Formats: sequence, structure tokens, C-alpha cells
Amino acid sequence: MKTVLITGGVRGIGKGIALAFQKKGYRVCVTYSKDEKSAEEMKALGFEVFQSDVAVEEEVLSLFQQIGKVDILVNNAGVALVKQIQDVSYAEYERLMSVNLGGAFLCTREAVKGMIPQKSGLIVNISSVWGEVGGSCESVYSASKAGLIGFTKALAKELGYSGIRVNSVSPGMIDTAMNAHFTAEDIEAIKEEIPMGKIGAVEDVARAVLYLEENDYVTGINLPVNGGFSIV
Repeated sequence: MKTVLITGGVRGIGKGIALAFQKKGYRVCVTYSKDEKSAEEMKALGFEVFQSDVAVEEEVLSLFQQIGKVDILVNNAGVALVKQIQDVSYAEYERLMSVNLGGAFLCTREAVKGMIPQKSGLIVNISSVWGEVGGSCESVYSASKAGLIGFTKALAKELGYSGIRVNSVSPGMIDTAMNAHFTAEDIEAIKEEIPMGKIGAVEDVARAVLYLEENDYVTGINLPVNGGFSIV
């Protein structure tokens, strides 16, 4: 049985991806940082759940010691920050970057140690439409997600000779708790900018990840899942 690890996998997009892989018969491991309630709910559904702050190297090392070799890594754990740049503290900047980009680095570094000897593996980084086009008042978040896209392309070149594929998915406006800060008016305004005129669901992102799992000649791409929002 193949093992998939999904960071930040107890709710929202991560949970949707976990459910999709569970249906395919994978051993599904998910991480969380603080949300104990959601973690318990995932355990009840049959998932292997691990508490780990992906921004802390020691915790990531411990995580992989517990799980062992993984066949698929989905770097989904992330935090958001909505502030004008002049109001962002350096501590806020550091924390966001250490989770969104640093966490992907740490987990990828450990995952490939098991993938390289077997000459196979898949890494999927969950970026964002803001990593493609930038988001006003989310400059630091946008930078971290753009970094994931660059990380993806570089790693695809580096690891392709080892049989490891690396791709990213860039969700647009998805109906999750992370977007709860938007008012109803905000949502309607955003819909007007989306060619398909609607908000996406976590299942839309999960299907994109499964597409990348199923197509073993696809690597180094960023797959937008945003209803056309990033079309230029």
C-alpha cells in the first residue's frame, strides 16, 4: 500500500485531498498544528493523524521518523495574512514564510530521502492564485506562494532524473475557512472577476491533485484551479 502525506490535512483543502486519496486505497497520513477538534474527527474517519508544526525542523524530523517512507507528499500547510505592507511586522513575515515556504522545504527534503532510492515519488505543492497574479494587501502571502511555484519548477528539473515528479496546484477562491475574512460583498465582487462566475470547492482542488497523481509524464507544471481568474 502506498503512503501519502498531506500537511495541514485535517480541514479545508487538505481534508478534501485526504478524502480523495483515502477513496483510492492509500495509507493517508495528515498533519495539524493546533486544531485538535478537526484532528480527532479525522482520526475517527480512519486517517493517521500527526501533530507537527512544519516550520520547526525538529518536529518535521520526528514526523518522518514516525511515518517512514512516503510515496506522495502534498505540501498543503499554510497560513494567511491580510495586511497592508506597512503594517506587517517582521515576526509576522518570518512566521508566514517559515510555514508556507519553509515547511514545504523541510518536508520535501525529508520525503525525497526515501523517494530517491526507489526512483519514484510525487510532490505536489499547494500554491495559490495570488502566487500567480499577486493579491492586494496579501503581498507577503503572495510572495510565499510564488516561491512555491519557483520551488516546484526547480525541483522538477533536479529530481526528474531520480524518477520523482514535482508539480504545484494554484487554487483560486475556494470555499474554506481561510477565506472567512471576506464579507459577502467581497465574495460577490470576486465572483464578478472570475470568468466562470462562481467560487470553487475543495473537491475541485482534490481532483487536480489526483490528476497529477495519475499522469506519470507530467512534471514541473503549476495547475491553476481558479475558474479562469488568472487568465491574462
